[in-house]
Amino acid sequence: MASSRNSPPPDLPVIVGRVLADATRAGDRLVVGLSGGIDSVVLLHVLCALRRARGLVLSAIHVNHGLSPCAGQWEDFCRQLCGQWQVPLAVRRVTVERGGGDGLEAAARRARYQAFAGIATDWLVLAHQRDDQAETLLFNLLRGAGVGGAAAMDAVAEARQGERRLRLLRPLLEVPRQDIERYARSQGLRWVEDESNADPGLSRNFLRHEILARLKARFPGADAALARAAQRFGEAESLLDQLAELDHGGPAHDRLALAALEKLDEARGRNLLRWYLKGRHLPIPSARRLAEVHRQLLAARGDRRVAFPLGRQVLLRYRGEILLEPRSGPRPERLPWRGEGSLPWGEGVVRFVGTMGTGISASKLAGRYVFLAPRRGGERLQPDCRRPRRSLKNLFQEAGVPPPRRQGMPLLWCGGELVWVPDIGIACGYQCGPGEPGWQVEWEMT
Repeated sequence: MASSRNSPPPDLPVIVGRVLADATRAGDRLVVGLSGGIDSVVLLHVLCALRRARGLVLSAIHVNHGLSPCAGQWEDFCRQLCGQWQVPLAVRRVTVERGGGDGLEAAARRARYQAFAGIATDWLVLAHQRDDQAETLLFNLLRGAGVGGAAAMDAVAEARQGERRLRLLRPLLEVPRQDIERYARSQGLRWVEDESNADPGLSRNFLRHEILARLKARFPGADAALARAAQRFGEAESLLDQLAELDHGGPAHDRLALAALEKLDEARGRNLLRWYLKGRHLPIPSARRLAEVHRQLLAARGDRRVAFPLGRQVLLRYRGEILLEPRSGPRPERLPWRGEGSLPWGEGVVRFVGTMGTGISASKLAGRYVFLAPRRGGERLQPDCRRPRRSLKNLFQEAGVPPPRRQGMPLLWCGGELVWVPDIGIACGYQCGPGEPGWQVEWEMT
């Protein structure tokens, strides 16, 4: 544990209070990401002083990554601190993936945000400060990031974790590390020291101790200048997003018209693709890969299929449109349904919602063997009682369902009869009559 001498404190309550006044309302729930380090301890201390006046409900979350031999001591420290300050604390122990392509630091961050996503709150409050902005800018520039990657973190932001959207507050972003240290000394605060912060083998530590420290010694105020540059990059990114929206002809949708891409030069075309992917919350490919995606999307003749895997999604060209579809993963051979509200299916879920007068007739499923199964080929369905049964292939083509979406799609069967197909509908003989109890079935991707 560490503590320090007293010295005149900066007015952090005023700085943090401004951010709270702009973003929060009385009654909002704030959860502080509490590592036990100096930044998060100072943030929690300031928020404790403001919570009553602002009418805020304050709590904290500590994520134990299990990477340090001191992890248990840090957890105990956070429990004691929150007990002393009367702040409810949630502790989450996570397993960090090792050996991933993007390194241990990135894997720990992913695990941390997955833990954050499980907390019910209006705001997740994080203790990033001005030096973090400068370090992040240098780190991303050295990785070859573009304007978006070099943009500053925002004091008020949103992060997506799976289907959950987290609203983020970073009230200390304008505060340099030295002011946080002065405040901690003046208040007699105690905190934990992460021994890995001194390890120059970690890229961020090398930038902090070797590069940024020398820059600040040679150019006083270098951290502030870098933080301002990051803000300018953020403004430039916003302008590029506005340009992409104009090129698209309006706000982002699930699909992007190929014609919109064809009329643009290469730089604006790549910017439009970048904007589309960002709007779908997908990582942006490297500049070289994005250029290749752009080239092949435009060069393909006719309606030849073009598909690019992007994590759990596939970017493809189909019938004059560019769209994303989930990648097909392993599916069960057969998954019985016994009245559950939902069943897992690959990267998604199939939901069953009780209805009246719409959906699948409940009486026709009652007492029979009902199950989900993937498409095998050759299936036929009669969704329109005025027309004969037709092959799923023809129905998919008529409905414009892209081939990747058809693969691994859950089909609902009753005995040996096909009952329901996503994007197509319900077999005529199983459709619910007026005033009859039924089931509405939906396939959702997560």
